[in-house]
Amino acid sequence: MSDKRMTEAEVVGELRDGMTLGIGGWGSRRKPMSLVRAILRSPLKDLTVVSYGGPDVGLLCAAGKVKKLVYGFVSLDSIPLEPYFRAARQSGAVEAVELDEGMLQWGLYAASLRLPFLPTRAGLGSDLLRVNPALRLVRSPYDDGEELVAMPALELDASIIHMNRADAAGNGQYLGDDPYFDALFAVAARRCFMSAERIIPTADFASHGPKQSLCINRTMTSGVVEAPLGAHFTACEPDYGRDEAFQREYAAAAADPAAYRAFKARYLDLASHDDYRKAVAGGVR
Repeated sequence: MSDKRMTEAEVVGELRDGMTLGIGGWGSRRKPMSLVRAILRSPLKDLTVVSYGGPDVGLLCAAGKVKKLVYGFVSLDSIPLEPYFRAARQSGAVEAVELDEGMLQWGLYAASLRLPFLPTRAGLGSDLLRVNPALRLVRSPYDDGEELVAMPALELDASIIHMNRADAAGNGQYLGDDPYFDALFAVAARRCFMSAERIIPTADFASHGPKQSLCINRTMTSGVVEAPLGAHFTACEPDYGRDEAFQREYAAAAADPAAYRAFKARYLDLASHDDYRKAVAGGVR
């Protein structure tokens, strides 16, 4: 098996302006934040971001990296509205494609199957068709003749995800309660880059969790980054929970440009993930 270990900087070096980038995790849970921060430090721009969004989306919007956003929601979970997403959405700074959560899943699934679309009932009878005029309806060719939404495939140039454990070959293991849709983000993308709390020998996966927790296999990934605390300040259960104090600090800073400049200088304008870990070490629970 090949050794796919990379650094955050090397992952970002594989990305290009204008790419469609999928980001795994869910709200403020198990987001690949060390990779997001590496993107913030880079000159990348004009990204189309596909996400069940949290601070990944907000930070990228605040940095002006996002041209288009495709999302089922954007939330900090314990803080319902992500402040920088809200500002970007209300100002029209990004092109927004708002989808039902199931439609987003279906779009990723269609891309993973290399299909142009999949039919769904989600969205029927709602304003989704009005706010997304590009969506089309399709009629069943069978006797029922039912009219359905044709959810287009969400094809990703690249995706980034975060796992609790990984090996050097690019297999990934989650240890929390939910895999979210990280496997779909991985296979819907031409290339997937995975960060993990720890890189362990392949034989050690069984001692960390059950076989079904190995939701990412090496055929899905192009690179793997060892990033302890790599999902901070989002949760990465059971390794650590969401840093609520840090999240409140982030949300409060969004209300004051001077406060956010100070927040950015303290936590985001750092040279590496190791520097970030040192900056937050005193407050991490």
